[in-house]
Amino acid sequence: MPTLPQEQAHQPKPEAHQQRQMAESFGVDAERYDRARPRYPDAMVDRIVAASPGPDVLDVGCGTGIAARQFQAAGCTVLGVEPDARMADFARERGLEVEVATFEAWDPAGRQFDAVIAGQVWHWVDPVAGGAKAAQSLRPGGRLALFWHMFEFPAELLDAFATVYQRVVPDSPFNVQAMKQGRKAYESGFTKTMDEIRQVGGFGDPEQWRFDWERSYTRDQLLELLPTTGVLTRLPAEKVAEILAGIGDAIDATAGFTMPYTTVAVTATRTTGA
Repeated sequence: MPTLPQEQAHQPKPEAHQQRQMAESFGVDAERYDRARPRYPDAMVDRIVAASPGPDVLDVGCGTGIAARQFQAAGCTVLGVEPDARMADFARERGLEVEVATFEAWDPAGRQFDAVIAGQVWHWVDPVAGGAKAAQSLRPGGRLALFWHMFEFPAELLDAFATVYQRVVPDSPFNVQAMKQGRKAYESGFTKTMDEIRQVGGFGDPEQWRFDWERSYTRDQLLELLPTTGVLTRLPAEKVAEILAGIGDAIDATAGFTMPYTTVAVTATRTTGA
């Protein structure tokens, strides 16, 4: 789920899908993104494949093809839809068929799939238009699976993040208080997504599938990951370097750490005959 800016009390808080500049900023360094972003649990991929009526998969916001390649390895045929041409080109170079468009504007042209998946991206999609497009794109009995990584940084690193961001980019949308809420912030997003699926119609009652795992990070690995996040993708290179230097100093004091992850799939079945 995204970390959104703190808004003034009199201003409406924008939805993530309305922040198109951030949503389409991740291709600024597609190679780094593909290298640094974590993969998805094989158990989740296998469960989605087993719960789908066939092997044809549509990957919404496929990015560089991280999830798509895992589904291909599980025996699926995958078509990606991606609004950022830089990300799409990277994915194509690695064997994925990709059509460049936002999902809301994408034309399925009568095609239907056994599964529609979206890894770490559904919050960038208009839930009404996107949900209707997903229902249109699925065969009866097809599987919608929207998944995110849920994780928590160590408290001392979050404090360091807040100090560095406040010094370097005080007007940044980085929201350390939201990050300190950890899993509570994610849980509210999952509940909202399930409610939106119910409201769209055409799906059975959604459920959550959860997969726990962990990953150890060195200083270099974390500093490789951070520039692929939505806040840093839009900053000038010199600001990014200054932020990474400050956070690197904080990581040095921890001698590395292990991050607990839970990957959550919000999933529902396309109602037969709907």
